[in-house]
Amino acid sequence: IEIYSLHVDCKVTSRFAHTVITSRIVNRANESREATFEVELPKTAFITNFSLSIDGEVYPGIIKEKAAAQNEYNMAVLQGQSAGLVKITDRKLEQFHVSVSVAAASKVTFELIYEELLKRQLGKYELLIKVLPKQLVKHFQIDVHIFEPQGIHFLETDSTFMTNELSEALTKEVNETKAHISFKPALDQQKKNSELDETLLNGDFVVRYDVKREATAGDIQIVNGYFVHYFAPQEMPVFPKNVIFVIDRSGSMTGRKIEQTRDALLKILQDLRPEDHFSFITFNHKVAEWKSSLLPATEENVASAAAFVQTLAARGGTDINGALLSAVGMLEKAEGLLEHTISMIILLTDGEPTSGESNVEVIQENVQEAINGKYALFCLGFGFDVSYKFLEKMALSNGGIARRIYENADAALQLQGFYQEVATPILMQIEMQYPENSIEGLTKNNFKLFFEGSEIIVSGKISNELDLLPVEIKAQSHTSNLTLKEEANVKEKEQVFQNQRYIFGNFIERLWAYLSIQQLLEKAISAQEEDQKALEVQALDLSLQYSFVTPLTSMVVTKPQQKEELANKPTEAG
Repeated sequence: IEIYSLHVDCKVTSRFAHTVITSRIVNRANESREATFEVELPKTAFITNFSLSIDGEVYPGIIKEKAAAQNEYNMAVLQGQSAGLVKITDRKLEQFHVSVSVAAASKVTFELIYEELLKRQLGKYELLIKVLPKQLVKHFQIDVHIFEPQGIHFLETDSTFMTNELSEALTKEVNETKAHISFKPALDQQKKNSELDETLLNGDFVVRYDVKREATAGDIQIVNGYFVHYFAPQEMPVFPKNVIFVIDRSGSMTGRKIEQTRDALLKILQDLRPEDHFSFITFNHKVAEWKSSLLPATEENVASAAAFVQTLAARGGTDINGALLSAVGMLEKAEGLLEHTISMIILLTDGEPTSGESNVEVIQENVQEAINGKYALFCLGFGFDVSYKFLEKMALSNGGIARRIYENADAALQLQGFYQEVATPILMQIEMQYPENSIEGLTKNNFKLFFEGSEIIVSGKISNELDLLPVEIKAQSHTSNLTLKEEANVKEKEQVFQNQRYIFGNFIERLWAYLSIQQLLEKAISAQEEDQKALEVQALDLSLQYSFVTPLTSMVVTKPQQKEELANKPTEAG
């Protein structure tokens, strides 16, 4: 079985990426063989299409509601015969895998399409393409086209497998608003050495970039009656923060995990700003406060905290409830400090609650009642023994986010990286306002916090004939209350995207659908049961209308001889 052509074609238009992977395979044996198509794609992406063609016959993938697809599939197959086609492989990727039998001397073409909105983190967007052909490929090519009407501020490529030889196959053209990156290694360049037919191409191919930002009220783009508004203010004073680290030191954290936690905390302590206040609470079946109140991040206090972190040892049970309520209590006591500051609790745990209150629903209620919207709670789940669902619901109900920390060599870096994302809050209570009677289907437009290096994105449909789209942003910075205003000329904005060959269809409409589905699913996690159903129905309708494989839909992959398989979207919560 020979892959004679593999092409990754990616078009990014204003942060929205549309990737098409085409693999052409020939069976050179004189009997039928199994051909496999295996692609790793970002977890944040939604698959929108898959097809396989054998001898001119095309077998398309059909996207249906998950339950309906499952029923149909179970009718056709005895249960338990076939595993899912998509599974999570690491912290950023999931794998799509399909095999088909190919007759002697026949050819098969696989094509997978997925889309995602690139998220700005620490001042850049990252487009990740996983390269893993597992054999030498005669025609191998990656093409990335980027069009950013705001202008490209910088662009870099990075790869985990690049050699001097291979880098000769990489070209980059960048002008004011467009970039084209092409990677086209010849067979000889792909080889590990001249004797063996082993490929060097194995790993990540990454494009990182950022855009120029001039307008203070962000940038508005409009195509076919849909708008997207990007807002990422720069050079603002940073809010001092009060941060309490709530660290699990139960028995299961023994060994590597507690070591990596210590390493990460030592680095994070160095990143605290002098105007920040901080403290530690550690817990197993007992809850221990390092100090009875928050301390300013002076050199002396940071050194004393570092000495304390070095002594962290793991044993005993897990009282998450007691630990979080202690953290809230400590912030409550510090009322005087909290003027013009931002308070957050960062929980790191690797297990289920086993001591004190162990009913997760009761813990969620207790914590939400105690926090009462005043502080942000971030939950980091270390490894796979945590109930990620519980942590995610608790974080999203309290203005924060959850993240799984994978038990790899780089776990300390993952922890540190997470802290860096939330280390510099520059705005709070952000309201993005648009004319109510002229906009339909507006995505989330109120945000509790904005961290430097990230980006707020709001999208919607302009419902009547507007010539000008006025926007108003209200927010609190550390030094003042801000009001920013902007008016977008609808016709002028529509012109920007005319006759651009980088555009794929109604990309802002698809961006709007993608963002709406993500936000509806996220909202459903922390909603009451009846609201949850309504949010999921909305998300399902959009998933079907725009054909996205989301956690609510399945793609039925058809094969010759009426065989069918299902591709489902895995979630971090399982």
